Amino acid sequence: MKYRNKVRLTLIIALLAVQTIAEASDQFSTSATQSEANAPLFEDIPSVYSASKYEQKVTKAPASVSIVTADEIKKYGYRTFGQILSSLRGFYNTSDRAYGYAGARGFGLPSDYNSRLLLLIDGHRFNDSMFDAFDTSEGFPVDVDAIERIEVVRGPSSSLYGTSAVFGVINIITKRGRDQHGANIKYSFGTNDTNKVSASYGNRFQNGLETFLTGTFYDSQGYDKLYFQEFDQRIPWHDDRANNNGLSIDSDGERNRKLMLKAAFGDFSFQGLHVDRNKDIPTASFGLPFNSKSQTFNDQATFFELKYDHTFENQLNVQSRLSYNNYRFKGTSSVFTSFVNSEWWRLEVEASKLLWNDHHITFGGQFQDNFTQYQAIFVPQLGVNLSPPSDVDTYQWAMFIQDDYSITDNFTLNAGIRYDYYSIFGDTVNPRAALIYTPWESTTFKLLYGEAFRAPNQNELNNNPGTVQANPNLKPEKLDTLEFIAEHYFNQQLRGELNVFHTNIEDNITLTSLGNGFSTNLNNRDVESIGVEAQIENTWGDGFQGRLSYSWQDTVDKKTGEPLSNSPEHMIKLNLIAPLWHDKVFLGFETQFMSSRKLLRKDANNGKGGRVSDYVISNLTIYTQNWVKGLEISAGLYNIFDERYFDPASVDHTQNAIQQDGLQFRVKGSLDF
Repeated sequence: MKYRNKVRLTLIIALLAVQTIAEASDQFSTSATQSEANAPLFEDIPSVYSASKYEQKVTKAPASVSIVTADEIKKYGYRTFGQILSSLRGFYNTSDRAYGYAGARGFGLPSDYNSRLLLLIDGHRFNDSMFDAFDTSEGFPVDVDAIERIEVVRGPSSSLYGTSAVFGVINIITKRGRDQHGANIKYSFGTNDTNKVSASYGNRFQNGLETFLTGTFYDSQGYDKLYFQEFDQRIPWHDDRANNNGLSIDSDGERNRKLMLKAAFGDFSFQGLHVDRNKDIPTASFGLPFNSKSQTFNDQATFFELKYDHTFENQLNVQSRLSYNNYRFKGTSSVFTSFVNSEWWRLEVEASKLLWNDHHITFGGQFQDNFTQYQAIFVPQLGVNLSPPSDVDTYQWAMFIQDDYSITDNFTLNAGIRYDYYSIFGDTVNPRAALIYTPWESTTFKLLYGEAFRAPNQNELNNNPGTVQANPNLKPEKLDTLEFIAEHYFNQQLRGELNVFHTNIEDNITLTSLGNGFSTNLNNRDVESIGVEAQIENTWGDGFQGRLSYSWQDTVDKKTGEPLSNSPEHMIKLNLIAPLWHDKVFLGFETQFMSSRKLLRKDANNGKGGRVSDYVISNLTIYTQNWVKGLEISAGLYNIFDERYFDPASVDHTQNAIQQDGLQFRVKGSLDF
């Protein structure tokens, strides 16, 4: 009954939102003057850089694009990047209480480390050289308060970006000195004694120098008690390590520090970033003792980048980036300690120019030297390594070219191709093509085809932790997607989009049992996915804005016909922002429905029939500004109906599914100086 009531409430809210949007559309249409009717719609259409590596209207981009602004982040009360991403159509976020994992278009294998999405920070490639990964939880490298804008480009983009740009490219555009204009301090407090404080300073000086500096400290005690029935000795099918009636005590804490510096002068800019995160692990993953309070993961990532960006008088734009990067991991427990240390430097050079008034050419090349890739597992009690350490030196380079050809005023062909060479497996070539047709100023049709790849990472190639055998002969995964997109502006506020896609993945890398107690990674699975995504959004002039989306996808193993683990068939999302008092008080509300998902193993205990149940979660935030100059205050409730729901777990865990957070709160203040 409780669940049905929540579903009914969600449906009522969704219907009211659709009705409100429709009424607003009718009112706009009937009240518009003739001059307003003839006003160019494209004046208010946002631009995107990441889809083609130069600024263009989203209607001209060869992809389906979502943009999230700093204003939305504040008004919806987002605490992590995972919450931001899961609010967008086709995406979802899961957690195993160690890291956050992003799913896209039905593909989100548990503990997949996000290696099939490319993360850029101000255009800098962040995915590390060991796992090709990033975290979507509090370990995300950028504090969400330092984000000015997020560009999410769906679909394969290896023709421009290379490996990992499989299901999409996410570019985090951070604040600049001009966006801050002085100092700011923020503090928030929430559930589980969660404290977060950040300070920042930014300015653009009269001599042209622009700087931005921000630092964040986060501390949370986590849940005092977490229950896992697999470790409850009172249950007949409990694990051999079961104790304490399945309660993990004081093992969910987290602490992290983040620091970012940006400076720009003329054509040159510098950016440095460092994140250091410690997370206590309550789940007894990797076969470790349960409720020992000794399992902790420490992740550190750092990069320094120098960028040159100049546009000549003939409008030729040239950019180059030179960066040093490192990623370090240390996993400690009462049994063994894991070490990872990776370092690499990277050079990128690219140019872009409009030729003959109808060809926008972009071309460039990249080189990356992975000069340290060390991983080992040490057993302190025995004073030996669990397996021989791996330390390899690899490299890769690439060249690409793209032409955005305006055949007529309303018909465009975007085509590109990229060649990548890897010292570990050889070469790969990946094209992309898009036909973009705009029969009317308000309507755009896009027909897209693209190929992408994911290179096997060093963790898959050479890690040999006990029962998992290394496989240095892995090949890259390959993906191709055919997609149709229809975008329509009903008026200057109301916009709709429909996407239909078909995706094939070949040689998917899968951890596979060898039948002798050992397993290894093999290129032994092909995947097919078909899906439909639909969205309608409206932005009223008085501060109201809303978005309603629906996603359906069917993602299956071609050999067995079975759906993939952690692949929801249906997702419905509603987002609303409403001004409660002029421009001073705003309400942000969102609700999300996710259908049931298959578990990785069939012997399910936290679901029915080998699946976790569907769920509805809703969040509510009150945000205030402009009462006192420079002061902002917000209060948020998350999972306001205290929904009890689970995410599928990976083979790293004894649990088949891991329960997620219930009702939580946060209060936050921000003050400019």
